[in-house]
Parts: sequence; C-alpha cells; structure tokens
Amino acid sequence: MKRIIQVKISRGEKYYIAECVDLPVVSQGKTLDEVVENVKEAIELHLEGENLEEWDIFPDFSDDLTPA
Repeated sequence: MKRIIQVKISRGEKYYIAECVDLPVVSQGKTLDEVVENVKEAIELHLEGENLEEWDIFPDFSDDLTPA
C-alpha cells in the first residue's frame, strides 16, 4: 500500500498556508490554486533525488482537497 502525503491548508489574513503533515514542507499562496501549486513544487524539490519506492510514496500528486 502506498503512502499519501497529507497537506493541511489553512487561510491566514492575507495568504493560504500549506503545511505537510508527513514532511518538513511549508508553503503559501495568495489563492487556493496558487498554494496548491506552490506546495506541490516544494514537495517535489524536497523529494528530488530520493527513491520514492523506498519511501513508499505515490509518484503522482493529486488535487484531492478534502477539508480537515
């Protein structure tokens, strides 16, 4: 079974903030679409060069935004 990287997105006063539950990754954006794109890029950079099979992580990111 593959792991899913969970991200918590909250709205601040001016920006949306995305915090990964499983990785030390945080990002922000002015819109929800922007913060999703930014956190995807941040996760990709964090995992760059890693063997995702060792981490048992899905190689594709989805846009499944489920409210917490």
